[in-house]
Amino acid sequence: MDPLYLIALGAVVAGFVQGLSGFAFGMVAMSFWAWGLEPRVAAVLTVFGSLTGQLIALFCVRRGFRWALLWPFVIGGLLGIPLGVWVLPYLDMLWFKAVFGTLLVLWCPLMLAAPRLPRLRGGRLADGTVGLLGGVLGGIGGFTGTVPTLWCTLRGFDRDTQRAVIQNFNLSMLLVTMLTYLGTGLVTVELLPSFAVVALAMAVPTLLGTRLYLGISEQAFRRVVLGLLTLSGVAMLLASLPVLLTR
Repeated sequence: MDPLYLIALGAVVAGFVQGLSGFAFGMVAMSFWAWGLEPRVAAVLTVFGSLTGQLIALFCVRRGFRWALLWPFVIGGLLGIPLGVWVLPYLDMLWFKAVFGTLLVLWCPLMLAAPRLPRLRGGRLADGTVGLLGGVLGGIGGFTGTVPTLWCTLRGFDRDTQRAVIQNFNLSMLLVTMLTYLGTGLVTVELLPSFAVVALAMAVPTLLGTRLYLGISEQAFRRVVLGLLTLSGVAMLLASLPVLLTR
């Protein structure tokens, strides 16, 4: 498949999922892009697409901004981003697929089971640690919302509170990550056409996703999104583990 078509396809699906859930652009897009793009290129496009989607959602879905709840996540995330950026050039593509696929396969079913799990109590230190992990994953490839979303769910936040935390956390982390990529030279002139493809392909699907979020039940949208992500993780494991086992 032509790389630009692959980029567009990943952006369409990931844009819709991000508009619906408030996160997960990186996980969905990478499940497509990891098949045909070099890891650092895929990471930069993921951060760009995630940031674009968050800016669109910011104007479409506004839910109770609470700085007192948000700031530990943000401070932790800012400390974690440089660690993720430092790790990025050393990533092995096959191991990246394997680890990322395992994360999807383990994390998504756990999220589906979360309503039956005991609620966790947490304070600012715990929230900051979760933000740190989100920042590291953001520096690697824009996956800032993965751990914070699981944490918010396990703490029993309602849908709108969770959306407010994740949406604003992701927006701040992705903005800093993109500026870091610019400063370290990962964003090049050659990537500009790909940026344009991502932005154009995801715009309408993201808007459709945000519209659906406003009307769909919490249980229904979570099942659809997490089911899709679980299947993506399985596909990535099938692509990477056989090769790794022969090394």
